Order: sequence, then structure tokens, then C-alpha cells
Amino acid sequence: MSFCKDCVSGVTHEGNPEGKIVKIGGVDCYVAIPTVDYPKNKVVLFLTDIFGMTLPNSQARTLSHPLQNGFKIVMPDYLNGDPVAADAMNPGSTFDIQKWFPTHTQEQTRPTLDKVIAALKADGVTSFAAVGYCFGARYVFDLAFDKVISVSAVAHPSLLQVPADLEKYAAEVKAPLLINSCSVDQMFPPEAQATADKVLTGFAPGYKREFFEGCTHGFAVRGDLSDPKVKAGKEGAFKATVEWFLKYM
Repeated sequence: MSFCKDCVSGVTHEGNPEGKIVKIGGVDCYVAIPTVDYPKNKVVLFLTDIFGMTLPNSQARTLSHPLQNGFKIVMPDYLNGDPVAADAMNPGSTFDIQKWFPTHTQEQTRPTLDKVIAALKADGVTSFAAVGYCFGARYVFDLAFDKVISVSAVAHPSLLQVPADLEKYAAEVKAPLLINSCSVDQMFPPEAQATADKVLTGFAPGYKREFFEGCTHGFAVRGDLSDPKVKAGKEGAFKATVEWFLKYM
């Protein structure tokens, strides 16, 4: 599997976590409970990038909007306690993602995610949505293929096979799909974005692709918020995702 430099770059954000880490199915999960009444049978799975659930970016700001909109958020540690350290984003870092990835393939990570989903089902959850960032977007597609989730959202997806995964989605999946894309993205470049539109425009369950000019792969979770375009893209992707879940969950 290939990655790009932007998969391991970005900025660590400040913010106060609004949830807590609990065990679900024996797996550590960061869980955020809405501050308003919410349907107990519905859960949004938040599938992180390679930096995992402990990155402040994911714990604080990423969850703040859904928290106020009535969905329980579960962010599983499907990286098995071995996310990429935040300092890998630092200039001059010698971190090699190609050495990390072989111990974090679907074979090692999907069973952990499945444990969490099984435990949530046993606790009465009957409907799942999922949002995946970069690395996590691959799992959103696979969960949709396996009919586990009823609503899908991804931001700057990595590890997709284009056009094969898009064509499979159109042919086999009933979950509405939102893609948050950007102008500079080696993992989901303009030609892949155009292919997605060609394949999925008219997709009966629902399809939408948002595009954020001036943003680079990783913008929705690790973008430099001192750049007005990146900040607008990050906030825009969150808003689009929340509205998508509100519409279809």
C-alpha cells in the first residue's frame, strides 16, 4: 500500500476533550455522549487516521459539533494501542510509515473494530454511521460493503482502489456517501474525485462530494488552522459531515 508525505504531516491542535476513554468489547474507545437527549440505538463510529484516538485533534474539536447534535460518538482504538506518535509530524522526523503499516493492516486492525461493533450491538445499538479520515476511510468503505453501517462519510480518503471501490459501492451498497475532498491530495487526486462523481452521481441512496479549495490531504483533522482556507475547509468538512448524519441517520 502506498502513502504520501501528507499522510504523516500536519499540526497538533489545542482543545479540551469532551469525552472519556472506556472499554467496549475489551477495546479502549474514546466515547463522547451528547449533551442533549439522543437515540440510544444509534452510534457514529469515528475512524481515525494513523495518529489514532489519543491525538488531541480527534478528541477535542473533531467531536464538538456532533456532541451538540445528538449522536453518541465512539472512536475505537483499532490501531491496537500503537498509533503513530504525534511528533512524527514534526519537521525533520525520521518516522517511516512503510515500516509501521505492515503491523496495522486489515488483518490486524479489523478484528479489533469488529469486537467494538459486536459489543455495541449486544448493548442495543441497531444503527451505525461511520466517518473515516485518511487511513480510516478505507474502513468506512469496507463496513459499508459488509452492510454494517447505514450512513458513510469520509475525508481525504486513503488506500481506496479507484475506480473499483467506487464501482462496488455504487453497485452493492445502500448507505448514503459523503466525500470531503480537497485540491491537493495524492491519495485522492482530482482525477479520482472526478471518477467518484461520474460513478456515484445519481446514486439513489444519496451521494455528495464537498470540495475545499486551498486545502491539502489531511486538512480535516491535521490542517494548519492559521491558514484561513484550511481553517474554513476543516470547519466546512465537519459541518458537512454533521449535516449528512442528521439527514440520513
